[in-house]
Amino acid sequence: MSVIMHPGYFLNLTNFAVIAQKEIIWEVSGNYQKQSYRNRCDIANDRGLHTLSIPVKHNGKSKDSNAYADVKIDNKYAWQRQHWRTLQTAYRTSPFFEFYEDEISVLYTQEYDNLLDFNLKTIEVICDCLQMEMPTGKTTIYHKSLKKEIEARHLISAKNKVNVTFESYVQVFGERNGFIENLSILDLLFNEGTNALTYLESIATDFIDA
Repeated sequence: MSVIMHPGYFLNLTNFAVIAQKEIIWEVSGNYQKQSYRNRCDIANDRGLHTLSIPVKHNGKSKDSNAYADVKIDNKYAWQRQHWRTLQTAYRTSPFFEFYEDEISVLYTQEYDNLLDFNLKTIEVICDCLQMEMPTGKTTIYHKSLKKEIEARHLISAKNKVNVTFESYVQVFGERNGFIENLSILDLLFNEGTNALTYLESIATDFIDA
């Protein structure tokens, strides 16, 4: 049975565990909502948890007519340069940063206008790094309630806490800050490299509707 999910910016481990284990259909027909992983991701730096946020343009419409597919990135801010420099500072000493650096850095050298398109590209790049097939299915109409598919759209919310047990892995600043759970897939990729997919497949996905 297919799982419906929102694409997001370098999604966290709960999202990627589902992507690694299930058949995914991307929800591209819904509305954009703030305080979600649509335009942010969490990484770990020397001070602990750090959030990277993509600036978006506000179209002045009500939230009920602000379609995710229409949201534009506000590129007047040098956010790509800032995000890449932050990632370099946080992960350049991780075991696999240099191994994946070229694939990831490309996303910060080409300018993107549409947030949804950029997010799908980040997922595509990660799937390539993990040697996974990129899910290509997309919704055409938004349905508030699902009848045939499994609901996982709530995982995009940065406010919802999901009850998941994560096995700790070595993080760059783990000795200083302790293990930080459920960060962006980038944290797992740079620290675990070729073991990242095995880690994702070991996460129980009973936090989605079965």
